[in-house]
Amino acid sequence: MIAHIQGKLVEKTPTDVVIDCNGVGYHVNISLHTFSLLPQTDFIKLYTYLQIKEDAHSLYGFVEKSERELFKLLLSVSGIGAGIARTMLSSLDPKQIIQAIANGDVGTVQSIKGIGNKTAQRVILDLRDKVLKIYDLDEISVAQHNINREESLSALEVLGYVRKNAEKVVDKILKENPEASVEFIIKQALKNL
Repeated sequence: MIAHIQGKLVEKTPTDVVIDCNGVGYHVNISLHTFSLLPQTDFIKLYTYLQIKEDAHSLYGFVEKSERELFKLLLSVSGIGAGIARTMLSSLDPKQIIQAIANGDVGTVQSIKGIGNKTAQRVILDLRDKVLKIYDLDEISVAQHNINREESLSALEVLGYVRKNAEKVVDKILKENPEASVEFIIKQALKNL
């Protein structure tokens, strides 16, 4: 396993880079998140993951170790290959993916190109406990926060409000009062909608 590559950046595109290490050019696949974090210097270091398949050896590179670890977690899910995992990390910030998995937010995971409803549910089902444990998130508050949010949004929809508008208001209320009850959220939302 190649843990990291350090050398001169020879070529750079939003999807891959070529790094020269003592005369050998390594082609490394990257996500848009990593592309945005690449330093402006010629000399770079990327943490890598080597995927060996029957027909190819592919190297994936990440500026942050945490992004590489999330990539490996995503690969552990049945139906998620390196291409989809890279697309996920290109579509959303790693923190957003972790938060969506921890909150059981199927909609956010499903919003990524190439991910259907069943795959999104599988990602959350397979990784939720691991994400909560690895990133030391508080499961109870995260789960309760999500339940209160969903119940409030459902109630507001029944009252005739557009979900997209209601989501903005409810998220703002929850940001200011993370422990807010459903009743409090609805009352505050009705004042602001």
